[in-house]
Amino acid sequence: MATALPNVGKGSRYGDLKRRLLFLLAALVVFRIGAHIPCPGIDPNVLADLFQGQQGGILGMFNMFSGGALSRFTIFALGIMPYISASIIMQLMTAVSPQLDQLRKEGEAGRRKITQYTRYGTVLLALFQATGISVALESQPGLVLDPGLMFRITTVTSLVTGTMFLMWLGEQITERGLGNGISIIIFAGIAAGLPQAIAGTLELVRTGAMHPLTALLIAASVLAVTAVVCFVERGQRKILVNYAKRQVGNRVYGGQSSHLPFKLNMSGVIPPIFASSLILFPATLLGWFGSADGMIWLRDVAATLTPGQPIYVLLYAGLIVFFCFFYTALQYNPKETADNLKKSGAFVPGIRPGDQTARYLEIILTRLTLAGAVYVTLVCLLPEFLILRWNVPFYFGGTSLLIIVVVTMDFMSQVQAYVMTHQYESLLKKASFKGGLPVR
Repeated sequence: MATALPNVGKGSRYGDLKRRLLFLLAALVVFRIGAHIPCPGIDPNVLADLFQGQQGGILGMFNMFSGGALSRFTIFALGIMPYISASIIMQLMTAVSPQLDQLRKEGEAGRRKITQYTRYGTVLLALFQATGISVALESQPGLVLDPGLMFRITTVTSLVTGTMFLMWLGEQITERGLGNGISIIIFAGIAAGLPQAIAGTLELVRTGAMHPLTALLIAASVLAVTAVVCFVERGQRKILVNYAKRQVGNRVYGGQSSHLPFKLNMSGVIPPIFASSLILFPATLLGWFGSADGMIWLRDVAATLTPGQPIYVLLYAGLIVFFCFFYTALQYNPKETADNLKKSGAFVPGIRPGDQTARYLEIILTRLTLAGAVYVTLVCLLPEFLILRWNVPFYFGGTSLLIIVVVTMDFMSQVQAYVMTHQYESLLKKASFKGGLPVR
């Protein structure tokens, strides 16, 4: 198989791009097949009734991310969320641990070591979550056909294996396909539920449960949010950087200008995902324990943390802003950037190299992060009111639209990069450069 791959590109100008696209499609087909392989020992009718009452909770959100695998309780029910959580934890550890920070600076070897630690963390988190899910399922009357140790072992083994396979599949998509594999899997899970969500909305209009003008308003809101996300995600703040001239022998190097591009939303879709998880997870647990005798007050507390309630909106907005600043601080270090600029002989016009440049970059980054946090909060909260007012499916929420648009834009940029690369190679061959300048 490995020897046959290079021959694909001989008759095609974009042979490598074609191979990557075909591999991506095949991986998504495997993902959708696995999302329909159920775990044994569950009554599907009772499970459907359970999810019917939890559509606005964390089960509904995780079910959306898993492409409906959780509502069917398949081997991919946990989805890719344990890997995402392990990646975030590893990034936090890298920021506070000198040993991990040194590994990060060692290049490819260090990156492979950190990836290995992330995989170990994924296994531990998946084991913890799968065990909790198996115990929680047994507490629901009539849901588990044969409760006991064997059911827990089977469930934990199936869910952990499914998560590890998705992690491996995502890494293969990143390496052999196009785009970020983990993001593509989340995107595929959300996109898989869109036809059903649209059909459900049209059914509400047909039966008279929703006015046609309301459906048009929802469609216009979705298009408006999509347009805003496309506009803002492409926005950048370019900081001018000049390189000082230096002479080496008889040649003069430098004297050129470049830019440091800062995105408005540098944290991506991580803040709304984690904000929703932190709020809805305790709310779901309180709702489960509130069903016991003498624990009615727990159910009342859980009701205040459901989407649309004032406390939920305030906590959701506050956590989104917090994670925007927190995740951006993990991803970008102004002090390190200023030191690298100083070492390369570069400087920002009007700003002294070193500490002053670091403070200047930090001020700009703080302002951009604040604007990005407000943007992400508005995008995620405005559709929440649509969901509350007209009972719109979760798939029309701001978080899902943000993920779909951002992943699609990243995928298109990857395709354009491959096309431009082949165009440059063609121009170089026509100019007889053959990939580089002639040696004098």
